Amino acid sequence: MSENKNKLREELENWKNGTLKKALDRFPERREEFKTNSDIHVDPLYTPLNEEDYIENLGFPGEYPFTRGVQPTMYRGKFWTMRQYAGFASAEETNRRFKYLLEQGQTGLSVAFDLPTQIGYDSDHPMAHGEVGKVGVAVDTLEDLEILFDKIPLDKVSTSMTINAPAAVLLAMYIAIGEKQGISKEKLAGTIQNDILKEYIARGTYIFPPEPSMRLITDIIKYCSKEVPRWNTISISGYHIREAGSNAIQEIAFTIANGLAYVDAALESGLDIDEFAPRLSFFFNSHLDFFEEIAKFRAARRLWAKLMKERYGAKNPKSMKMRFHTQTAGCTLTAQQPNNNVVRVTLQALAAVLGGTQSLHTNSRDEALSLPTEESVQIALRTQQIIANESGAADTVDPIGGSYYVENLTNKLEQEAQELINKIDDLGGAPKAIDQGFIQKEIQDSAYEWQKSVEDKEQIIVGLNEFKVEEELNLSTHKVDEKVADAQKNKLEKIREKRDNKTVEDCLNKLQDAAEGTDNLMPYIIKAVKEYATLGEICGALRETFGEYEADSYI
Repeated sequence: MSENKNKLREELENWKNGTLKKALDRFPERREEFKTNSDIHVDPLYTPLNEEDYIENLGFPGEYPFTRGVQPTMYRGKFWTMRQYAGFASAEETNRRFKYLLEQGQTGLSVAFDLPTQIGYDSDHPMAHGEVGKVGVAVDTLEDLEILFDKIPLDKVSTSMTINAPAAVLLAMYIAIGEKQGISKEKLAGTIQNDILKEYIARGTYIFPPEPSMRLITDIIKYCSKEVPRWNTISISGYHIREAGSNAIQEIAFTIANGLAYVDAALESGLDIDEFAPRLSFFFNSHLDFFEEIAKFRAARRLWAKLMKERYGAKNPKSMKMRFHTQTAGCTLTAQQPNNNVVRVTLQALAAVLGGTQSLHTNSRDEALSLPTEESVQIALRTQQIIANESGAADTVDPIGGSYYVENLTNKLEQEAQELINKIDDLGGAPKAIDQGFIQKEIQDSAYEWQKSVEDKEQIIVGLNEFKVEEELNLSTHKVDEKVADAQKNKLEKIREKRDNKTVEDCLNKLQDAAEGTDNLMPYIIKAVKEYATLGEICGALRETFGEYEADSYI
């Protein structure tokens, strides 16, 4: 092997000094230097000389360090879950969209909640004014979730819920409607996002300060490890970190640093690493730098496996497997020439598949303009189905594995992400790095550099800063009826009239007492939602005990 590499090294030098030099003398390259979106230098050519130790760095699919995938057969056995993120207006309208998507071949559900639901306010709260049902479905009580999943068998479909601060309440409601459908907790499959640290960093839909928020998360992890064993208790999310402006290195590093904080919290609560780690899941963005994105997924998977084995001593291989959902990058979509977005999403979706994702959402072409129309959602879903069934990309495991370029990028991304995690460790871990504004500042700087590169036309965005056309928008857009808020308030009022308000009050008092102590809060929250206590009432009771978080500015 060494003799072959020496020969190759010699031939490479000959090529550079001969064939390549002559070509460059006649046709200089387009740029002085080529770089990835994360500022990693890109060589003109990669060869086996760039390849590291195969067994140590790559191994085989389904085996440590899982660089080539978490399953031995990957998509040869089963395609990834096609899970389109959907939700708007009322539970009735969203239920119709869910059924439409399932009829079109979608294989999992993903619920988008409106902003009042995400920050723990009922639809009739003054803070909810103007936002009910706008960016997701409004959920105030168990009745809304009953309607949302009407005639959708929860033992046949897995459900992802994009909910963080009130995640415990939505999970409690899901468990309750499972019981109403005659499905035990043990059979429920799905995910709650439940990643509060990234809310403080990048998204902003937090309610409580970090300490009680982490307690709610560990309560969920502990409860589910015993009672809801098929449930993914958290989806540690780099997606929003990337959407806020981070690059691929930062997306890996900050996501995994947050993951380490959740692992530390669960261990401190008394759990063993192999009791809960197999149910941790991740959520990544798939951006536009095609090869860097493929390498990002592979690097993140390997880095997580090493950390779980070497830092925490995990013994169960399932604890070392990074399973992740991917969403194509909403921030790359343009309102200009919206049909171009179909092409962007196709490239991003293919990168996610070649990177080994377990489930995928493809954005719709009109999302820079409004919530997607039914036609646009269908095109987005068809994009996944064409990749799965027509492209051949799913016919072998890790088809890009062995690409000299991608393997080199995978190594560099892993190395630079590890260095960034080391910096966060030196600051005391992710929560303390967030307190000090370190992570927020890093993302802001990266976002500034990206915007500057677009404005300087170093980064070409087709239809936005180059190849522009005079256009008249003729794409129909989706609008949420303003009457939705009134209907939701009326529904809420009727529930408060017909429920047993004395029992509800008793449940909320017991929840507050438990919050002041150390009991696991999940049983108290489940009891309250079954009595039709509202999401706002439950979060309000916890607000009184825990207080509310107020963010500092780091700009």
